[in-house]
Amino acid sequence: MINKRLLIKNLLAYNDENSFYDKKERVSLDTKEGKAKFLKHICALSNSNPENNSYIVIGVEDQFNKIEGVDFFDDSKIQNLINSYLENPPKVQYENIPFPRLPKYKVVGLVTIHPINNVTYLKKTIWKYVKGRIFFRRGSNSMSTLGKFELKNTNKEIVESLEKNASNNIELTLNGVFDFFNRHKEEFNPTYKVFNEQFVLCWAGQKKIVGDKIFYSRVDIELINEQVRLFYSALDDVKIEFNKQSFIITEYVFLRINEEFDYYPLEKTVIHFKENGKHDIATELLFQPPQFEKSVLHHVYNNCNTILNKLKKNLPLSEIEKNDLEELATNYMICVLNEIPKALIKLKEAKLYLKNLEDKTSYIKYKEAVRILRKVNYQ
Repeated sequence: MINKRLLIKNLLAYNDENSFYDKKERVSLDTKEGKAKFLKHICALSNSNPENNSYIVIGVEDQFNKIEGVDFFDDSKIQNLINSYLENPPKVQYENIPFPRLPKYKVVGLVTIHPINNVTYLKKTIWKYVKGRIFFRRGSNSMSTLGKFELKNTNKEIVESLEKNASNNIELTLNGVFDFFNRHKEEFNPTYKVFNEQFVLCWAGQKKIVGDKIFYSRVDIELINEQVRLFYSALDDVKIEFNKQSFIITEYVFLRINEEFDYYPLEKTVIHFKENGKHDIATELLFQPPQFEKSVLHHVYNNCNTILNKLKKNLPLSEIEKNDLEELATNYMICVLNEIPKALIKLKEAKLYLKNLEDKTSYIKYKEAVRILRKVNYQ
């Protein structure tokens, strides 16, 4: 097993960006431009490494190679984007790698591009990149052509050596478990379980009982052997189950409009540990958007707009509006799911103003709302 944290350190120490790895301070998949640039890098690295893995490390300041981290990214449908736009798409894996000195909510993103030994190219136009464009790497630069391209293997031995030097061992596993327990206070109930005598999984979360159900909030789950964060949430309510070979996470979202509220299942993730030293992660979207009375929703929507306008003009909020501010993003999200016109535009407008608030609760809920909408949009 490869210790992904150690692999990232090896990649960053190897040299500057090259034809088998790239580093980014951040990536954005919210715009056509962001998606196009991400696809360009995937395509270029795949074509430059026909027989070995290639990597993108996200959350690293470029000039001084400083690890700054990014938000946890749980987009399990990223392969859909790649399959939609690339001919001969490689298998791509996005993983969240925790580093002890980073804040708890920050990770380093590691994108692994698996080799396919076929020329990858755009099968349809996106942004300014036209259909048929072939990207490849020359040193640290991404080049392109519309003609023929010959695959060449130049990095296999180098990458195999880097991966071998990142192999896990007992010391790294034990240190990973101790680090996890030290980072989580007793009220978060840090726990570990060994699967198939090979995999060590740690998880933590604040336990709460609602009726006959047990939920965990602020959940953190890590596969210690590989130093991969499998799940992280600042707010959500999560149900955890496991058996001898599987660990099951069912994520719920608490939604409320006036006095109507409930816990809605969002997504189920099953981590299945195999006897051959490998594991699979399967996700299933369960979310069925709740439907509310249009008259009630329009009242909520107008109230949200009033609060947003006051934030824009830096006007004081009433006590009731201060309480409603915390649910501003969630209420906009509910309006979007119920097809209230311009609700999505207003939600996006609110981002900057919520981000600048001293109390970050509203901004955290904004990020949760956007994450849910992204998942529903993929469905």
